Amino acid sequence: MKIVLRQDVPKVGEAGTIQTVSNGYGRNYLIPQGLAVVATAGEIKVAEHNLAVKARKIVKQEEQMQSLADRIAGQRLEFIARAGEQGRLYGSITAGDVAERLSAAIGEEIDRRKVVLDESIRTVGTYTVAVHLVGRLRPQVTVVVTGEVDESAAAVDAERAPDATAEAETAPEPTAEAETTSDTNAEAETDVVDEADA
Repeated sequence: MKIVLRQDVPKVGEAGTIQTVSNGYGRNYLIPQGLAVVATAGEIKVAEHNLAVKARKIVKQEEQMQSLADRIAGQRLEFIARAGEQGRLYGSITAGDVAERLSAAIGEEIDRRKVVLDESIRTVGTYTVAVHLVGRLRPQVTVVVTGEVDESAAAVDAERAPDATAEAETAPEPTAEAETTSDTNAEAETDVVDEADA
């Protein structure tokens, strides 16, 4: 069925667009929730007009935002975070962190919702992150996350290592007792065999 979206719907489309969806999804969810209306001839005409107006507006906004996009593109944002030995961060780097660092770097406020980050960064490494300004204007920045070794965790590991070594040194050696037991068992078996022969 054809519908006209009244609001942005993830994985379906943006508000004002004409989409084709399954009958059940349209009738049972989108239309009752007020997210869409049935695409009648009148609705389609209004939607096409609104899309044309919106397209002109986006082109104008893209022209205005181009200088900002040029300043954002190619920025290198470095983060130092506490990490374990395998490079896994104890916390995470979020879209809000990237937006804050980018705002400081370019001197203009960037909304965290503009940063396209599917999930928080949780490991050390280099990442390419897009910033969706308007329309097709999506400059990319490089986010470099380096790990800072947690000295308190390293100190605990260092304290545990000497304790384990000391325990190993103070533990009796089981090999000497095992040899004595084996010799005694061997002598007992020999005596049993000798008695059987006699």
